[in-house]
Amino acid sequence: MTSTALANGLLRCHACGRLSRTRPMQEGREARCPRCDAPLHARIPSSVARTWSLLLGAYVCYVPANVLAVSHTISFGDASSPTILSGVRGFLRDGDILVAALIFFASIVVPLLKLVVLTWMLLSLHLRSRWRPRDRTATFRLVRAIGRWSMLDLFVLAVVVGLLRLQNIVTFDPGPAAAWFGAVVVLTMLAAESFDPRLLWDALEDAA
Repeated sequence: MTSTALANGLLRCHACGRLSRTRPMQEGREARCPRCDAPLHARIPSSVARTWSLLLGAYVCYVPANVLAVSHTISFGDASSPTILSGVRGFLRDGDILVAALIFFASIVVPLLKLVVLTWMLLSLHLRSRWRPRDRTATFRLVRAIGRWSMLDLFVLAVVVGLLRLQNIVTFDPGPAAAWFGAVVVLTMLAAESFDPRLLWDALEDAA
């Protein structure tokens, strides 16, 4: 292990990025940045608790997002209320493999991947795991980077519905699963932002 800023009494401001040396503070007072006066914290306060709360909420929303109907459509007099997965199968039957793959990846794979990875990160913190913190950090950054594409399938669906409406062959109304899916996306994004990956390295420093 190399020497860290925290080990040398230095804290990085989360607001402006300045590296400041901590000083003994009076009881009840907190260290503040000399540049922007923002509170200084070694780690994001309550990062683990907030991430768990948001993650559990996302798990709860993930079930109805995939079980309930994502839309209500009427095409040539035939009504249907497909779920996300049945919608993917429908696109595959119609030969729209690219659209089916985009929706499956963005709606099912990406949210589930974020849930699993964040759960793994949190459990590794509770277990004080020292296993490959660099790889775990890289995995977290990758998942957080691709998470912003979780709404891609709704964009694709909107384009397809718009094209069908121009031909006057379909009536489309969003189903309840759309709101649940939106909640999953928002909660997982907030969970990823609230998680502090520097916590992954603390177990390694404690063992040094």
